[in-house]
Amino acid sequence: MGSSACRKMVTCVLLFLFPSSVFAADSTAAMLYTNGAAWVNGSHVPRVSSAIFVGDLLQTRSDSVANINQSGSTITVLGDSLVKFAGSTVDIEHGGVTVSTSKGIGATAGDVKVTPATFTWTEFNVSDTDGTVRIFARKGDLTVTDGKETFTLQQGQDTSRDETAQDSDSKEGKKKKKRKQAAGTAPGATGGILNSPYAIGIGGGAVIGLTTWVLLQNESPASPAKP
Repeated sequence: MGSSACRKMVTCVLLFLFPSSVFAADSTAAMLYTNGAAWVNGSHVPRVSSAIFVGDLLQTRSDSVANINQSGSTITVLGDSLVKFAGSTVDIEHGGVTVSTSKGIGATAGDVKVTPATFTWTEFNVSDTDGTVRIFARKGDLTVTDGKETFTLQQGQDTSRDETAQDSDSKEGKKKKKRKQAAGTAPGATGGILNSPYAIGIGGGAVIGLTTWVLLQNESPASPAKP
């Protein structure tokens, strides 16, 4: 096979294995800093900075905290919390967060959604314990939607809401509360291993190494058919 044909084949393989969406995946990442024991998707996180991606599930122990830093925003995940990082918001399964943002980052807990009322510097606390969501507007006003109504929570005010808009005595309401109460165990790993950024990096290294070997082999002149 000629060198030109080999290069074309390798290019096609790379385009097939690594579409543009994979190369752009790091745009959904933020930096995670932990102080104490924490887990991402069930795997222990060392006490160093690391990346956290949209869809990752983060859990902290009762004596630990974690910070998720993005441009213009910091999400502090308090002790004994289980949250899912969603990029423009953080979904609280259990525990609490403190959000400081100028980018409109919000927080959700069940049917309750909390967002800054304006794109100015805003700080607020949201916690979800046993199905009760507590919100405190530390700096700036908040827009709160609880599944029944939407209202403005002014700076310095606090409120509490049921995490579900349904009757708390209904079967569905009781099921949701039980799920929250059972959220204290370490989460299992989510997503296939091939979706992990680490697996993608390892696979990319293997393909690049193979590609380099093939190209080097084709740089050598072919042996003559006859002496």
